Amino acid sequence: MKTIKIAGVPEHFNFPWHLSIDNGEFQKAGIDLLWTNVPEGTGKMCQMLRDADTDMAVILTEGIIKDIVAGNPSKIVQVYVESALIWGIHVDAQSEYKTLEDLENKKAAISRLGSGSQLMAYVNASNQGWQTEKLQFEIVNTIDGAVQALNNGTADYFMWERFMTKPLVDNGTFRRIADCPTPWPCFVIAVRNQIFEEQPEAITEILRIINQNTSQFKEIHSIDKTLAETYHQQLKDIQEWLSLTKWSQKQLDAKMLDEIQNQLLELSLIDKRVTFDEIVKTK
Repeated sequence: MKTIKIAGVPEHFNFPWHLSIDNGEFQKAGIDLLWTNVPEGTGKMCQMLRDADTDMAVILTEGIIKDIVAGNPSKIVQVYVESALIWGIHVDAQSEYKTLEDLENKKAAISRLGSGSQLMAYVNASNQGWQTEKLQFEIVNTIDGAVQALNNGTADYFMWERFMTKPLVDNGTFRRIADCPTPWPCFVIAVRNQIFEEQPEAITEILRIINQNTSQFKEIHSIDKTLAETYHQQLKDIQEWLSLTKWSQKQLDAKMLDEIQNQLLELSLIDKRVTFDEIVKTK
């Protein structure tokens, strides 16, 4: 039995992994796949890959590309979710901010440096024509930290996946004033180089199993009701999310990687471009 550690956010995107683990599919293939929920998100998972605290991560595309360029000894082995991630832009429900324009030069709550919440703050600022060098950040670690920061005024707005944050909008904690979709596939699967070199067959088998399950995921009977109950969502919100979400079973292509690197470079989030083979694990 080979043991492989994998990390991901505790969100509905990753439910296919939990189903596969609970059904014993990896065990049947001789793999003990140990899942770790990481509510802090991509910045934390990048550090876990660097520190060998995880072998694999289901991680935001822009975040892992930025960190590989900066020296993370990992590679992308596959796109996991092909569709865009819709980032909701949230303020405290009682705040004076009513429009996106009100947030120019205001402080963004982010989970940690290098996180998707920070990188997408740059993307949003660029989209709005704001001066990105004037962006300010407050590190809050988790959604709970963001709730506290927006409530006490140490941060002004918070960007997080729209549907996972929707219950906080529904209960009057947050008010969502805009959306900012990623201009690229949102999640990829990254693996530490050492693990791929030592256990390539195990990684290939893990990908085979998860790809089979994501390709059929939407066909599971009452999966919308299961997701709504598991993640404390309204059924109509989950149904909308399912309609917008497309899992992938393919590798990131060179053209898309070029586009992502170009945008990260334009935003000064990376200081150089690297080759396709330095970021993506080719067959």
